Amino acid sequence: MRIPRLVIAAPASGSGKTTVATGLMAALTACGLDVSPHKVGPDYIDPGYHALAAGRSGRNLDPWLTSEDLVAPLFLHGARGADVAVIEGVMGLFDGAEAAGGGGFASTAHVARLLDAPVVLVVDASSAGRSVAALVHGFVTYDSTVRIGGVILNRVGSDRHERICRAAIEETGLPVLGVLRRHADAGTPSRHLGLIPAAERSADAVRTVERLGALVAESCDLQGLLALAHGAPPITADPWDPAEPEFAGARPVVAVAGGPAFTFGYTENDELLNAAGAEVVPFDPLRDEALPEGTRGVVIGGGFPEMYAPELAANEPLRRQVAAFDGPIYAECAGLLYLARTLDGAPMCGVVDAEARMTSRLTLGYREAVAVADSPVTRTGERFRGHEFHRTAVVSGPGAEPAWRWPGSGPEGFAGRNRLASYLHLHWAGSPEMASRFAGACR
Repeated sequence: MRIPRLVIAAPASGSGKTTVATGLMAALTACGLDVSPHKVGPDYIDPGYHALAAGRSGRNLDPWLTSEDLVAPLFLHGARGADVAVIEGVMGLFDGAEAAGGGGFASTAHVARLLDAPVVLVVDASSAGRSVAALVHGFVTYDSTVRIGGVILNRVGSDRHERICRAAIEETGLPVLGVLRRHADAGTPSRHLGLIPAAERSADAVRTVERLGALVAESCDLQGLLALAHGAPPITADPWDPAEPEFAGARPVVAVAGGPAFTFGYTENDELLNAAGAEVVPFDPLRDEALPEGTRGVVIGGGFPEMYAPELAANEPLRRQVAAFDGPIYAECAGLLYLARTLDGAPMCGVVDAEARMTSRLTLGYREAVAVADSPVTRTGERFRGHEFHRTAVVSGPGAEPAWRWPGSGPEGFAGRNRLASYLHLHWAGSPEMASRFAGACR
């Protein structure tokens, strides 16, 4: 299958990948193209901006969370029918997952190789002149299996600065496909875990994406970028398909938390639940005073509930209904906090015997976890790959039955016949049995 595609990468974090990738998605969409947005790695926040820019679900490509073999099929599934795909990288081009043994596994370069996709390198030129060419030369020659097809210079200060940098890079044989000047507003606001999710900013987020699209359209060679994307060869894999055999019977309603407080979730998880025979219905714990009618199961993903603890606490009717709910519940990170008895002193649902609070310590990384109890989605002894991403801590009460163990960690999370709540984020495409088990438990 042939899908024109580009990977937007950088030498290091903070170089402007998200600005360029989101702006490029918006600019190409404004030209009338159907753009498929993707993000390397487990991050949830960037895909929210990508979705605003492209009008399609932002999707993650992560060899650690799913597998190497699934990266191309998942890409083809997400990009089906698109005119072009834009894939934003993670960290520096060759920076990978140490949990996978290093060697660049799950890096942007790894995913670019798996997709046979050309790379555009975004270079922060704010503190350099001709030296940017040496940097680019090093990245081009470091790994010949990664094809860097052009450079976009970011944070250029003046016409003279641009001439110096452009001339130096062109000596390496690579084209300069864009030059972005220093703009105080060429970015998105951030907080303790990174960018502020697009769903929290609503109209302001839309304006930010429009501004980035206009900036990239004015500053980059869109035709040159498209030509590079069209040079990508066909992908021989088959698209991923979440479908299971038709279930003969009623489709149980699975209520999936959303809204500003719960913005983290992988699109494929919902697709797998639908394929397994469930009817996925969203609800907003900030505003909805009851679960959707007929709810048989509840899924509460990640987000920033600590930013909305008073509002979540004030919605007492929903908290009481969740506390009394006897069907299957699956919760990740923010969902765990919502199910605790309190969050920073504010009352939550009390489904799990725990107190949650904000801390100054960031917990971040891939995990290879072993299930230590049965739950609606796991069986004791099974192994799963996930990731953690939080600045909170949970203190459990006596007698709690944990969900997981992994190297370097004690018992983590809460498991039981009808629940699993933990800090671990999981991409269900890597373990599709989780969706079928959850839908089956709901039935």
